[in-house]
Amino acid sequence: MANQDDSFIREVNDELRSDQMRGVWARFGNIIIGIAVLIVLATIGKVGYEYWRESSASKSGDEFLAALTLAKENKTDEAIAAFSALEKDGFGSYPVLARMRAATLQAQKGDKAAAVAAFSDIAKDGNVDPAVRDAARVRAAYLLVDTGTYEQVSAEVEQLAVPANGLRHSAREALGLAAYKAGDMAKAKGWFQQIIDDTQSPRNLANRAQMLLDLITASGKAS
Repeated sequence: MANQDDSFIREVNDELRSDQMRGVWARFGNIIIGIAVLIVLATIGKVGYEYWRESSASKSGDEFLAALTLAKENKTDEAIAAFSALEKDGFGSYPVLARMRAATLQAQKGDKAAAVAAFSDIAKDGNVDPAVRDAARVRAAYLLVDTGTYEQVSAEVEQLAVPANGLRHSAREALGLAAYKAGDMAKAKGWFQQIIDDTQSPRNLANRAQMLLDLITASGKAS
């Protein structure tokens, strides 16, 4: 008798749960279907977006390598054109890399003014990663050592020639070279001495700084 009662109770409970589910479905069925559709669409969208990202990055990577190959083959104008196209249509970090490489090629072909302008534009572009912007400043400064004034070099990199900056060594060298070229030996000596005194200065850069310090000392013009 007890088993029959238990079986009856279970059947009643099952029927009640079934009635409850039918009630829930009647009230919220459309909402549940809508949520399920949204989940499916979101999943499809995520997979599609990831595929698009991977495809776009792969395409831009291939184009960047093709442009580098043109540069290695000394097809400078063609390489610059390829980098310029990638700058406009590239994906991810490739446009700014293309800008940097195009500016470098402009310098190599002798158009240093255009190269300086290109590097300066990158350095002023707030959408570019700060590390890349600083690297562009240094590249512009080294070119300006030959083509510009100390003040122009200073405007590009003196802000980087501080103890906490990772590019301080190159910034100090560019400033020292610009001062040396301008005939301001006292200022040049100061920048080169900062390189020597910095225990983290790269050895080859420190050796160049020491050599120039020796030349300045021998000239007797830094007193």
